[in-house]
Amino acid sequence: MAHRWTNTLTRRDATPYEGFLNRRQLMAGMAGLGLAGLAGTAARASVQDMELNSWEEITNYCNFYEFGTGKDDPAANAGQLTTKPWSVEIGGLVDRPGTYDFQDILSEMTIEERIYRFRCVEAWSMVIPWNGFELADLLAMAGVQDGAKYVAFETLLRPEEMPGTRYPVIDWPYVEGLRLDEAMHPLTIMATGLYGKPLPNQNGAPLRLVVPWKYGFKSIKSVVRITLTEEEPPTSWNKANAREYGFYSNVNPNVDHPRWSQASERRIGGGLFARKQPTLLFNGYEDEVATLYEGMDLAQNY
Repeated sequence: MAHRWTNTLTRRDATPYEGFLNRRQLMAGMAGLGLAGLAGTAARASVQDMELNSWEEITNYCNFYEFGTGKDDPAANAGQLTTKPWSVEIGGLVDRPGTYDFQDILSEMTIEERIYRFRCVEAWSMVIPWNGFELADLLAMAGVQDGAKYVAFETLLRPEEMPGTRYPVIDWPYVEGLRLDEAMHPLTIMATGLYGKPLPNQNGAPLRLVVPWKYGFKSIKSVVRITLTEEEPPTSWNKANAREYGFYSNVNPNVDHPRWSQASERRIGGGLFARKQPTLLFNGYEDEVATLYEGMDLAQNY
């Protein structure tokens, strides 16, 4: 499927980490895997000359509470997760409900590279080269019915492989949701890899949501269920603390978290004392997504 979006980082705006395949090798390798639509056709982003985070940073500094609450817990504990075979149950207000095999899904999708900013609600950020396909294409496969207004997501719950779920950190399984127009937006993808490699377990293998203008916890990992619904679905952090975590969770430097400012962020990879940088409204994707929220009070609908 051709690109229908413009505002994202490209490799001309980024420097890959040392030792990674150069651009020519990467493109050749992706061509051999049948991947298409690389982000080199996209326009320059509103923030330029940003370096990609390294494979080591992305895969060793992340949140996946099913494997522990420390930043390095997912990398230490997620290796035991079984990701083959994998399937996704798609139901609710769809024409073709059922359990879809992951490999069958991949056979119908166009995998692209998307270099996106990633902003955590904890006020740290990265720049990540995802590989994946547009969520809209997956929803089209299932056939969205007219009454659908929201998309609900659910993460795998397998306590014997996910040690973090043995503790009541949140109400398991992890659930998330989007408004249908957010889910259908061309920036919204289902990631299957990063840096041209399969998605590591600790980053949400084999299939995770990525919504680049929202805080990272909206990008639910290891998805096993997608449900189209007329009603706004519950979301894990909103259930845990509605005052601190709203349904929308759009990146917004003008709306602080009750316990810290969201006006700036610490870029991972710059060291503990790295200079903070200003946070951009909608994480820099304002031109693409602001129309989704016209007339809404973004402080009230946080």
